[in-house]
Amino acid sequence: MKARTTTVGGGGSSWLRIETVLVVMLVVLLVVFGRYGRNFWTAENFFEVIRLTVEIGLIAMVMTPVVLSGGIDLSVGSLLGLCGVVFGKLWRDVGMTPLAAAAGAIGVGALGGCLNGLLITRLRLPPLIVTLGSYSLFRGLAEAMTGGVDNFTGFPRDFLFLGQGYWFGFLPAQVPIFLGVSMGVWVLVHRTTMGRALRVIGYGREGAIYAGLPVDRHFLVLYTLAGLVVGCSSMIYVAHVGQAKADAGTGYELLAVTAVVLGGTSIFGGRGSVQGTFLGLMVLAVLKNGMTLSDLPSELVGIVTGLLLLTVLTGEVLMKRIGKVGREGEG
Repeated sequence: MKARTTTVGGGGSSWLRIETVLVVMLVVLLVVFGRYGRNFWTAENFFEVIRLTVEIGLIAMVMTPVVLSGGIDLSVGSLLGLCGVVFGKLWRDVGMTPLAAAAGAIGVGALGGCLNGLLITRLRLPPLIVTLGSYSLFRGLAEAMTGGVDNFTGFPRDFLFLGQGYWFGFLPAQVPIFLGVSMGVWVLVHRTTMGRALRVIGYGREGAIYAGLPVDRHFLVLYTLAGLVVGCSSMIYVAHVGQAKADAGTGYELLAVTAVVLGGTSIFGGRGSVQGTFLGLMVLAVLKNGMTLSDLPSELVGIVTGLLLLTVLTGEVLMKRIGKVGREGEG
């Protein structure tokens, strides 16, 4: 009987092929939209694409190890809105400085993520059910704090620079934060024992427990970290749009999961890479920007994004079934 090899994570040849497909797809999009999009091939548009990608990009990056571990977090969009509202309340109504208010809001994000982690680990509830419930909880809290209508505006220019300013006249101010978080997540996933443990947990949680891995601790740290990064993303969002409102971040969970899955991270857990997520994120960003500059209906962005997600998920399920049949045949 022939020996079988299995590639795990971002270093195997299977993921290299996925990333190659994404690079080819990205090149095709650049060529097409460069031909039909107005002012697509300009430095201003290039940096604008990057600037508009950071908020969802931060969430997608930290979502990668979550999905890699076999989990999911559907509460990230509503938690972003809650963090923004908390920031506005602390700054306008409590009288805190923007820095102190931002620290408080990011802390709320970490607490929200920790709550998800505790419910998953202590009550043994599925991540899908937990984060679906906290999705409604966080959005409800944000709406209760604002009455559903109150918006916080008039933030100081120094704070708005985080979302609207440019370093050296061309580099969006939030890009260094995105690069720093992305590098940190990459190191976590690809260069630490925790990253290797997350893959094992993703392949089989019960097996990881029997192997002696601290599964609950890893989940708690992971979801708390996710909430912390969502809080940071919220501050960039508020600085970008110049207001904090309860419905901020609507749909961000879908876009983040789409970028992660499109980048090759298995929705079933156990396999994935941060660089794949980055490429998936770039494909979605260029697609949205190019369609807008090509004067195509804005509704097409959501349609194409949904089709991409369904195509990738369907392909993964089919490949999993084919692989199962192949293993049974060899056995």
